[in-house]
Amino acid sequence: MSIAVSEKSNVFLLSTKSTSYAFGMDDRGLVRHLYWGKKLLSADELELPSLTEVSTNDPVFEITPEEFPVHGGLRYKEHCLKATFADGTRELVYQYCGYDVEETEGREELVLHLKDEHYAFFMDLHYRLYPQYDLMERSVVLSNQTEDPIQIEKLHSAQFHIPYENLNFSNVHGHWGAEQQRFVQKVSYGKIVIENRRGISTHNHNPYFVLDRDATETAGEVYFGALRLSGNFSGVVEQTQYGETLVQMGLNDHDCLLELKPGETFAAPAILCGYSDSGFETMSHNLHRFALDHILRKDCRPVLYNSWEATEFHVNSRDQINLARKAAELGAELFVLDDGWFGERHSIQNGLGDWYVNEGKFPNGLEELIDVVKELGMKFGIWVEPEMVNPKAQLYQQHPDWIYHYETRVSDTSRVQYVLNVTKPEVRDFIYNMLDDLLTRYDIDYIKWDANRPISQTGPQRDVWYKHIQTIYEVVTELKKKHPDVLFEACASGGGRIDYGILGIFDDFWTSDNTDAYDRLYIQDAYSRIYPIKAMRAWVTDCPNFLSGRVIPLTFRYHSAMMGSLGVGCNILKFTPEEVELSQRMIRQYKEIRPIIQEGVFYRLDNPSANQYFLYEYLKGGQGVLFAFLPQSKVGHRGTTIRLRGLEEETIYVLHTAEGDLEKSGAYLMHHGLPLKLGGDYASTVIRFEKKQ
Repeated sequence: MSIAVSEKSNVFLLSTKSTSYAFGMDDRGLVRHLYWGKKLLSADELELPSLTEVSTNDPVFEITPEEFPVHGGLRYKEHCLKATFADGTRELVYQYCGYDVEETEGREELVLHLKDEHYAFFMDLHYRLYPQYDLMERSVVLSNQTEDPIQIEKLHSAQFHIPYENLNFSNVHGHWGAEQQRFVQKVSYGKIVIENRRGISTHNHNPYFVLDRDATETAGEVYFGALRLSGNFSGVVEQTQYGETLVQMGLNDHDCLLELKPGETFAAPAILCGYSDSGFETMSHNLHRFALDHILRKDCRPVLYNSWEATEFHVNSRDQINLARKAAELGAELFVLDDGWFGERHSIQNGLGDWYVNEGKFPNGLEELIDVVKELGMKFGIWVEPEMVNPKAQLYQQHPDWIYHYETRVSDTSRVQYVLNVTKPEVRDFIYNMLDDLLTRYDIDYIKWDANRPISQTGPQRDVWYKHIQTIYEVVTELKKKHPDVLFEACASGGGRIDYGILGIFDDFWTSDNTDAYDRLYIQDAYSRIYPIKAMRAWVTDCPNFLSGRVIPLTFRYHSAMMGSLGVGCNILKFTPEEVELSQRMIRQYKEIRPIIQEGVFYRLDNPSANQYFLYEYLKGGQGVLFAFLPQSKVGHRGTTIRLRGLEEETIYVLHTAEGDLEKSGAYLMHHGLPLKLGGDYASTVIRFEKKQ
């Protein structure tokens, strides 16, 4: 059993393969956190020591490490829940009502029942365990059994207690074209807040926390949690005055108010969390394995070609067919028709909302292009932006009330578009029916779903920040039930929708509009810490890069993109014979190593050199792949030593290097390491290896 309960001390011990999490009910009826770390053996060993006030200015409610602190009484700390009852009471006082242990699909879940002492308002704390991954999922379900509505003013899904000070907090910052920029800062007194207020997720921060005690990739304590929510979130990290660090994460209460009607329940988004005493690598491996086994589809992602950078809005059937033929020649397996195929879509000025095929661009219909793509042995994909509408579009002219707006204000445009109020049933139905018709009428295998502006002017309802993304989840989930073979890619002006809430509902993440192969190394490295490689779309595009202006060799560009799910976005009609041959060779190589890349174990390897090498390893079964990049030679053109990880010490491995095959033991490769020296700028190599038969 993963869940142990000490009835004599009211202590709950939740254990995974190598970690434990514990809390209990104290003599004041408070749910008090006790432990999170390496595995413990018995719940009976845990005790709930009495807490005493330091002074009247430090009440017990402030000192108690509560599992789920609520607003009210002598609490001045961050709270997870604030509610207002119909009579104006804005305070919660919970009491313990017992627990249940449930089992679903072989997974144990503890549900702790709390209730307000006066009102029929219930708070169920959920703890679901994934023992083999050393992960736990925490959430709360609220239930209003009163006869009046209850307003939920703030709701964070959980609070975590870490018994240390001076921890390191890491997350990502960024903006369009510069997403997933990892940062690390020391936690001291005061609060660190990360959040999104834009509705359409964000490029600025990501909904997770990582706290460590000066950990490295392979050593040290790490505490982490990822919120399963796209859209408006908030997270708070605080070093308290009493020797610990608190973390909360959940819905952002900025401009948000949820109304819980009589008889209604509300399930907060879950937080997938865990502990590692062996560094960041274990954290990444546990999250990646869980995502591969329980969230993502099992099939490998196809090599795609996307037409956007070749044609932009200047789309027509002839050019797309020519691109498709060339893409098939290179070895692409999926052809994606990007923006510009529909309505009066000749620029960003018009077309969004009018999802009919433009007859001037496709005089013989979309079928002509699709038929050619299929005859070439490729799948067909298409770009949509269903949440948006242009002011000039027919849809807006017919339904001006379908957008988020205030009657007394001029409606905001951004990128010359409005955001549709998808929480309206008629708008939701329009989006679902439009996409269902598109997928039914045409032989489409892949949907690239974009969202290119934030939400604003939401109208009088303050719950749309949450309901908007829930509606998108529901629409895509229903579409996939009817069209189970279609893959969906989450895009939001690049990497604006990357989180565990949308992962699995969508199958791929478009990681960034920045396709510069050097910039992508940083983006992909930060991404890999939390999210699975299989869902990371990466493209090879033309140089000079449209964003950075860099000119990078095609080999380096391919190697960088091959680290995830490979795509090509160049104007391949301009390729030289040499570029065609190189692309064919690279795509063939990627297909050979694809199962290792997308489904293997990923390692961020150490670089001991003064030169800035980027070193990565993928391992699946007895096969592996090593990537090495040197963007710029410097410091005397020094080489590096690559110490691999995850190998069997006594096993001999055959490495296929540019200089020929090399046989070394796992012990040699992990401890001594493989010497490597790259020269020049933007040098890279890929080395495949396997166990010797």
